[in-house]
Formats: sequence, structure tokens, C-alpha cells
Amino acid sequence: MSGTHSMLPVANHDETAEQLFVRDLKGYIAGEIEPFESAAADALDPGAGHNDRAAETYARLRELSGFSGYLGLRRAAQDLLWDCVGVSVGRQADSLASEAASIELLGSLTLDPDMVQPAYLEDRDVHLMPGGYAHDRGDVTQGALMDRGGAVYMLGRNGGFLNDGRGWTLASHLLARWPDMQPASLIELGCGVGASAVPLARTFPDSDVYGLDVGGSVLRYAQARASALGVAVHFVQGDAEHAPFPDASFDCVCSSVMLHETSPDALGAIMAESLRLLKPGGIVAHLEVPQRYDSVPLWTQIRGEIELDYNNEPNWRSAISADYENLLRAAGFVDVMAGYQDAVGEAVPANNGFGTESKGVFRSWFVASGRKPQ
Repeated sequence: MSGTHSMLPVANHDETAEQLFVRDLKGYIAGEIEPFESAAADALDPGAGHNDRAAETYARLRELSGFSGYLGLRRAAQDLLWDCVGVSVGRQADSLASEAASIELLGSLTLDPDMVQPAYLEDRDVHLMPGGYAHDRGDVTQGALMDRGGAVYMLGRNGGFLNDGRGWTLASHLLARWPDMQPASLIELGCGVGASAVPLARTFPDSDVYGLDVGGSVLRYAQARASALGVAVHFVQGDAEHAPFPDASFDCVCSSVMLHETSPDALGAIMAESLRLLKPGGIVAHLEVPQRYDSVPLWTQIRGEIELDYNNEPNWRSAISADYENLLRAAGFVDVMAGYQDAVGEAVPANNGFGTESKGVFRSWFVASGRKPQ
């Protein structure tokens, strides 16, 4: 996997071997075992006309010992990922702190000591990442865990260790729909370690770019990470449903694979908050996984149920079932479109790459976008 920066935890020989093993194990489960589970699902499918084929088939599958073995192996592989990455990050806690202290920090960092976590994040560790996004020991280690673990989790398919492919894709979408846009201010909701905020800032170098997230450690790391890459981003701790900014603060509001980690009620609230944060004529763009529940095969629907039960994905099914065009229009947006943006490694204004057909996971991303009326 290519691309790095000085804040990224460095795995030694044994840690590298462990992380590569986890990567290959997860690839083996997906490529060699899941086809058999998919075939079993098709064989147990109650057929068209059933109220919820996926839920019924999932329940039948769970009665099979072989399927239980698959679920256990899948869960164990995810736990093993965080275990081996966590040991590596823990070994480097002091050196990461020293590196963060030595970097000439760019942008800014605003933390909220009274931050209250949304319930949908507080009651579970999303992706099974120990401590979730909010765990904070007053250092950068949770952000380092998220950064290194996220790259391994994605198997290097989202921009290698920089994990920035979605950010470039989001930037490309903005330029595809509004090629002349030059936002003076932009905010990414749910920015995590800033993997998408950095390419957005590079695409719009004259913009004041902000990143909002719930975790203090994650944001400390994000500022050091962006600064190590030579990019200034203003990181702020807060909740995307109640962002700590005045009305009409930004020219562009966006998010990258955040919505499926919220809740059904939060989806509409975040669209309304996006409108509030935007200046008249401002642009909104929310990027999500390139799957829509009604159009994917039965097994993909079942995998969504598995994500909820065995990977702590709190809002997977609701997020890929939501009608984002109507949600944006209901919030008050105009010029609304939803579709699939080609995945890219850098923003390419001349390449539209936006259409109604998904090219598959990691080859395209679902994006819903629109404009606040003047």
C-alpha cells in the first residue's frame, strides 16, 4: 500500500506480518468462503412476495452450524485486526506523542470538554474498534489506531495508507457538478482522522477547510496528520446533528461515509443541519457506500444484517435504503441529484464520472448533492 506520513504508526517486522495476515484472512473469507454462504442463502430464499426476504433467510442461515462458523471467523478476523494494530500503536505511544509535539501545527484544533456523544455511538464500538471514535486518553493514540487500522481494514483499496480515495472522489464530484465552485469555507462532517479533509483542502487551496468529529484523540491526531502532510485544516469537536457553528457559516458542507454510522432519525437531522450551516447558494454533498438496498442481491442485503450484528454498524440498512434526494429536498435543498461518482486517486475537474449506475465497491461511490436556495 502506497503513501504515508510521519504520524502513521510504523509496524515492525512481526507486526507487519500480523497485519498482512489479517488482510489476507479477510480477503480469503470474502473471496473463498462467502460464495458458499451466498449460495446457501439463495437455496433458503423464501422467494418474492415475502415481507422481508433478507431477514427471513438470515434467520434460516443462522440455524446452520456452518454459517455460525463463518460468522465466528468473520468476527474473529475483525477482532484480530484491531488487536494486532492496537499492540503496534501501543508500543509507539510515546514516539507518536513526540512526533505530534515536534510538528509545526497548521490550521487549528478546538475541543469541547463537555462533549456529549450521540447515543448511537456511545452504546457500541463501531467497526469493533476498541473505544470507538470517542475514546480519549489525552493523546493521539485513538486517532493512530483508527488511521492504521482503517487502511488495513480497507485492504489498501481506498488510497493505500493515506486512505484518501473517498476524499478525492468527493472533490471530483463537487467539480463535476459545479466546475467553477471556489468555496471560501468548507466543512466535512464526521471527518475522523482527516483522510478525506486533506484532499478536499488540496483541491480547494484558497478555502478555509474545517473537519468536525466527536473524538478528542482522533482530532488531535487529525491535526498532526494534516500538518505532517503540509495541509491546514481547522478541526472541531462536535456532533453533526448540532454543529457548533452559527447559521450560514460555510459555502460547502459534505460528509464521507458518515451517514451509515448514525441513526435513522439522524439522517434527516443532518440534512437539515447541512442547510442551516450553508450560506445561500451553498453546496451540500454526502458520499456513501455504493450500494442501494433494493437493487443489491439477496446476499448483499444479508451482509448488511451481519454488519449490524457482528461489526457494530448502527445504521447500515437504513442508510443504504434512505431516499436521499427526498431527504435533501425536504430539508430545503434544490438542484438535488443522487447517483454514483467514479472513484479516483485525485480530483479531475474535466472528468465528470457521475451517473446512475454503480461500478461496484471501491470503483464508485454513491453521492447525493444539492444547493441551498439563494
